[in-house]
This record gives sequence, structure tokens and C-alpha cells, in this order.
Amino acid sequence: MRDGKVMNRNLVVVGAILIQLCLGAIYAWSVFTPALTDAGWSKTQTQAVFAAGLAAFAVVMVLAGRMMPKVGPRRLAVAGGVLLGAGYALAGVFGATSFPVVFVFVGLVGGAGIGLAYVVPIAVGMRWFPDKKGLITGLAVAGFGFGATLWITLAHSLGPVGGGRLIATLGLATTFIIYGAAYFVMVLIGSVWMVFPPDGWKPAGYRPPEAAQAGAKPVAGTVDFTSGEMLTTPQFYMILLTFAFGASAGLMSIGLMKLFPMSALQGAGFEKADASAAASLAMGVFFALANGLGRIIWGTVSDKLGRRASIAIMMGTQGIFVITFQWMAGMLMGGQPVPLYLWAALIGFNFGGNFALFPTITADTFGTKYVGQNYGWVFLAYGIGGIFGPILGGRLGDLGNFPLAFTICGVLCLVAAGIIAMVKHPTKPARAAPQTAEA
Repeated sequence: MRDGKVMNRNLVVVGAILIQLCLGAIYAWSVFTPALTDAGWSKTQTQAVFAAGLAAFAVVMVLAGRMMPKVGPRRLAVAGGVLLGAGYALAGVFGATSFPVVFVFVGLVGGAGIGLAYVVPIAVGMRWFPDKKGLITGLAVAGFGFGATLWITLAHSLGPVGGGRLIATLGLATTFIIYGAAYFVMVLIGSVWMVFPPDGWKPAGYRPPEAAQAGAKPVAGTVDFTSGEMLTTPQFYMILLTFAFGASAGLMSIGLMKLFPMSALQGAGFEKADASAAASLAMGVFFALANGLGRIIWGTVSDKLGRRASIAIMMGTQGIFVITFQWMAGMLMGGQPVPLYLWAALIGFNFGGNFALFPTITADTFGTKYVGQNYGWVFLAYGIGGIFGPILGGRLGDLGNFPLAFTICGVLCLVAAGIIAMVKHPTKPARAAPQTAEA
């Protein structure tokens, strides 16, 4: 019997979370940056590796969307796991503190592996759960956010909550090798359930929305645009720009979530070791857990409130949180950096929402049939944000002006809220290109 005819669709969720836990490795990058700066790296260099990983992730994801109909989702996920695992392991073998080695293997190779596998759980999940697109997308990508908690907790002490201290006890090189092996094995297991349902399959009791009659207002998700058709619409560029601004703010915050709070807390009188532990706790627990929860909660909320309204609210509040983070990071309550933890959670919660809301607004606006390909193009915004935000933060950090970076990115989020509010459903081009079904 074929997998698609007999498989329990809930197993897709299990496989998706396993895969995304590993792909979330990129959000754990900040835990390595203090050891690298101690080894002589500049702040800009630490953010260059992060930016390279994000850019490779986004660019390769476009290719992955085009490859999926040819090779299938399971093989694509396995290929991503191989590249991600090999990237980290080879960095550990050939020089964990060498900038060129880490840039190539962790940044470019590891980022490419994430790009190959990332779109798979999203596209597969939407096919199996057409009745709960927001929720399933949130669940499918929640592991990406929670993954940072897992890998940071294993790598470094989180102060009062403990931590695995792999870096301190085994060193960067061995930590990279262990992580590479873990990524490969977990993605391989998760890929077992990455298959599309049979053509024409739908959940029991589910009634697909009916397409609008000619001349009527388009119904969300009922008109399928190929990538070529999508790229001719203004809606695509409005969604892309909104995502790019939101990604810039969130990714800059991730890249600096260790370095900036450490600097602010030391200025408030903390010893370096205590400031480092507090910053790790902010990123590894508060930001990362809220990031994962935000994916699920924003996805669920958007099923009720609508994608456009949800994104506008998310971007508007994110702008406020990012701008005010520059003052909250070093503030103390009762001698503890409580505002740092709260703002890290708020920024992480909204940032996580991006990854539930932008795949679903892509499906709602341009249809579900080609979402694996179309979201790859939309996800280029993540690569744009991944270059602009972290490099801006690292450069201004080297100049001693972290606050300006947060202000710039926060204002961009406020602009993004206005852009997304103007997005309307597009009209199908009069001369539609021939369509081929996505495998």
C-alpha cells in the first residue's frame, strides 16, 4: 500500500517537529559568539557567519521549492540533513575557531542544508491539513524555535537553570561534531513521514472553499498562481518587503542577543561571567521558547483573525519592542535583569509568528497547489533580512552604537505593518501559463 493512503496525518507533525528542531540550529549561533570573540574574532565576523547561513538558507530554499516536484519531499529532507550535519561536523574537524572554515562549513554549507529541508514540512503539512493551515504551519515550524533552546542549553550554562556546558567541557570543535551527528540522525528519522497525500485526498468532513464566480471578489486560497504568475503581482513584493523588514529586526536581535545584553549588564555592574549567563538565559530560554510558542499561537490566531490583520498587529508591536529593547536589556528589578528576559520573550514571540503567518498568507494569496515553490520566493525576504539586520547590528556594535541598530530595525517593523495592511487578493493574469501539478 502507498504511504499516502494509509498514513496517519498526525505523524507528519511528529516528523516536521523532529526536522525543524535541527534546522533551528541557526538560532543557536549566538551561544558560540563569546568563545569566538575571545579567540580574536570581531563582532562583525561573528555576524558574517550568521548572515551567510541565513542567506544560503533563503537562496537554497528557492531551489528546494523547484526541486520538490522532481525528487519528492522525503529525499529533499534527507539531503538537507546530510548537508547540515556535514557542515557542522567538518567545521569541528578542520578548525572551529578559523573564520574561513566556520564561514564556509557552518555558514554556507549548514545554511544550504537548512534551506533544502525547511520547505518540506510546510508544504507536506499544508497538503495533509487543508482545514487547519495556520495551526499546522505553526506546529510544523515550532521546532525551529524550540530547537534553539535545546542546542543552547546543551552548549552553555544558563545560570540558575543549569545547562550542558558542552563548549566549556569539550570545546567548540567537539561540540560542532556532536551537533552535526545529531542533526543528521534526527532529520533522517523525521523524513520518514515527509510524503504528500494521494491526489484528491481530503480530511473527513472537510469541504474546500468554493472558488469565486467570474468577476466576483477572489476567495482566499482558491486561485492557484504559478511562481511566474506570482512574480508579476504587486502583492508578492508587498509581502516580500514586509517579511524582509520583520526578519531584519528579529535576526539582528538574535545575532546580538548575547553580545548586547552582556555589554549592557556589565555596564549595570554585573561581572562578565554573570552577564554571560544572564544573556544565555535570555536567548536560550526566554527568546527561544517564546519563538516556538509564537509560531503556534500566531498561526492559530490567524485562522480566526485573518493573516493580514495578524501580520499587521505582529509587526506593529514588534517595532515597539525592538526599539525599547535598547533600554530594557540592562535594566534591573530586584537586582535581576527581569526586563531583559521579558523583552527577549516578547521579541521572540513576535519573530516566531513570521514563520507561521508568511507561509499561510502566501497560500491564501497565491493558492496552496504551488506553495512549496512560491514560498521559496517569498522566503528570499529572510535572506535579505539575514544579511541586513545582523551585519547592521555587528557593524554598529563594533562602533559602540548598538541602540541605533535597534531603532532602525524597529522603525522598519512599523513601516511593515502599514505595507501589509494594504495587501489585497490579486487577480489571476488573463493569459495564464500552463500549469503542471506539484508532485
